[in-house]
Amino acid sequence: MRVKCVICDKIESIEDNSFQAKRLRNRPIYTYMCKTCTNRITEKTEQRIATGNFQLYRSKKNEDAWE
Repeated sequence: MRVKCVICDKIESIEDNSFQAKRLRNRPIYTYMCKTCTNRITEKTEQRIATGNFQLYRSKKNEDAWE
């Protein structure tokens, strides 16, 4: 399966029967990023976390009384 990175528009091929290929086919909300873009974003995020000015906004979990 041929896929295109959403950031750098690099075209790569992945195995047709891989989990990632199945996820991309069945759920169009998922996007593909190449390894270089993934590593670059990871490094930049870790640098921002190290500065101390990084805040991760997570949604609040509602506790259900039935659980």
